[in-house]
Amino acid sequence: MTSSTSSREGDHVVLGGGCFWCLEAVFQDVDGVLEVTSGYAGGHDPDPDYRKVCGGGTGHAEVVRIDFDAARVSLSELLHLFFVIHDPTTPNRQGADVGPQYRSIILPRDDEQEHLARELVRELEGAGLWNRPFVTEIARLERFHPAEPEHENYYRRNPGQAYCQVVIAPKLAKARSRMGQLFRE
Repeated sequence: MTSSTSSREGDHVVLGGGCFWCLEAVFQDVDGVLEVTSGYAGGHDPDPDYRKVCGGGTGHAEVVRIDFDAARVSLSELLHLFFVIHDPTTPNRQGADVGPQYRSIILPRDDEQEHLARELVRELEGAGLWNRPFVTEIARLERFHPAEPEHENYYRRNPGQAYCQVVIAPKLAKARSRMGQLFRE
């Protein structure tokens, strides 16, 4: 599903930090986020799909495109939340999800987003919150490929599923406890 919101051009960012179901579930509840679309980016295959991306040979990461109202939530706030909900120091892995498709990646759409992302990474690394250096890739977004429809709204449609209970629900709880001011009631 492609984004069809009425957000101003430019008010979107593409992020990857593990399974896109986790990222989607967290960012969908943020006040000012208009739409979250799961997909694939950062690879070389012109027609990626879930099976090929999970095979690890396409070069793509599982990502989400976040369309947002910058008057209500800033890119900086979204990026801070991104670093709360995933480990930016583990190459090609988030928890039990292993492979290049689960890498930490920010895909800025322009120079301004890229500059902000690089500055934030430097700031957070300098703060010493993690014991290892960041491996977050920052690469200009070339193309976003929406995921198959069954991946959209995954957590909302499957809250009782084991992965949702064991992996996604704790991420949501952590996000709300650390950055609760960003979330809708």
